[in-house]
Amino acid sequence: MTARAAAGSTVATSTRSISTPKPFWTQAMETRVGIVPLPVYVLLLALIAAFAVRGKISGEVTVMIAVLVAGGFTCAEIGRRIPLLRAVGGSSLVTIFLPSFLVAHQLLPAPLVQSVTTFTKSTNFIYLFITAVVVGSILSMDRRVLIQGFAKIFVPLALGSLAGLLVGGSVGWLVGIGFWRSILYVVVPVMAGGVGEGAIPLSVGYAEALGVDHGGMLGQILPLVFFGNLVAIVICGALNTLGKRRPDLTGNGRLQPAADGDTDADHGAAHRNTSGIDVATVAAGGITGIAVYVFGTLIHALIGLPAPVAMLFLVVLAKLLRAVPASLEEGARVVFRFFVVAVTYPLLFSTAVALTPWHELVEAFHPANLVTIVATVLALTGTGYVVGRWLAMYPIETAIVNACHSGLGGTGDVMILTAAERMELMPFAQVATRIGGALTVTVAIVAMAHFKIA
Repeated sequence: MTARAAAGSTVATSTRSISTPKPFWTQAMETRVGIVPLPVYVLLLALIAAFAVRGKISGEVTVMIAVLVAGGFTCAEIGRRIPLLRAVGGSSLVTIFLPSFLVAHQLLPAPLVQSVTTFTKSTNFIYLFITAVVVGSILSMDRRVLIQGFAKIFVPLALGSLAGLLVGGSVGWLVGIGFWRSILYVVVPVMAGGVGEGAIPLSVGYAEALGVDHGGMLGQILPLVFFGNLVAIVICGALNTLGKRRPDLTGNGRLQPAADGDTDADHGAAHRNTSGIDVATVAAGGITGIAVYVFGTLIHALIGLPAPVAMLFLVVLAKLLRAVPASLEEGARVVFRFFVVAVTYPLLFSTAVALTPWHELVEAFHPANLVTIVATVLALTGTGYVVGRWLAMYPIETAIVNACHSGLGGTGDVMILTAAERMELMPFAQVATRIGGALTVTVAIVAMAHFKIA
């Protein structure tokens, strides 16, 4: 081949390798706000605005999905673009607090707020989310890792709770609240497990022990619960950043390293090939999760055990007994991943609009309370980190699970794990929140009845 021919061949090859620019519309559809293509996102905003101007937004599920998706991913995108905030879970923080602020200052259209509030409270779809996440994450775990994880997680959780009580009480004493008063009125509400299962029964127990009004006691406790959840979100967002810089400290959602010889512990099977999974199998995995949750509600009706905790025990039992075939486990995992990617931010948005009162968040910002709560959550989380490392678990993951002990119930677990980008830890977070919270509330009410510290 001559030099001229070779040069011509090179030019021809180079010309063919140059890709043709994509049409404008294709580029626009490939640009996304969250999961939503940009033109579809703009259309959704225009449609929602049109309905708001007309003064009525339908509460039917399809319209509500459009509203929650647009609102949730708008807030998440704002948080993702704020330089310092995004390092501590900015997407979740903005999605939680910005809608609450806008509602309190009447900056969102009243029809939108009313429709979202009614839909959120009537459907209570956070439990559908928790069902998909808990069932899918447990069924996709390696069986041996699951057993070892649940056996070990109680150690950092118990030691972290003790450290939180001691440090929180000591710091509260230093800032003038008093040791026992700090523990009973600040630390315990933070670790009580949220509102429904924590703050409300705690306030009722305190009120009966002291002979005071339950409503006033709840108003005193509730702001502290919200602020404790905020501190946990920020800390876990920072832990997520640490994990990206120090990958040796994290399992990226896996609680502990796989044991030698384990072949099925690849990060909870998160990277399996799903090309062979058909739609029917995915649907079967989803309905299996729903059946387990409904079973849990029956157990709650019979013996009083909270339905999410009963569901947790049932699905762990099914996993240990190998009662679910591998194909169905994979279907449940696909459902789990769908909910994490597509539903998390819409859920946070709906919760912020309907269930997160801004004035109660602001009321928690008393300097003494702030210092005590921050010290408590840091002690709880730091103990989880140290003890987790001592037990040969991933310290970032154990710290995040411990942080969920200061979360706002199931909603708080979603917020914290979203900031941490480790939704796979939901089963362990439920242990920390539900079981840890129930034990904390029980012991605190007994102590209040005995000591009667007003």
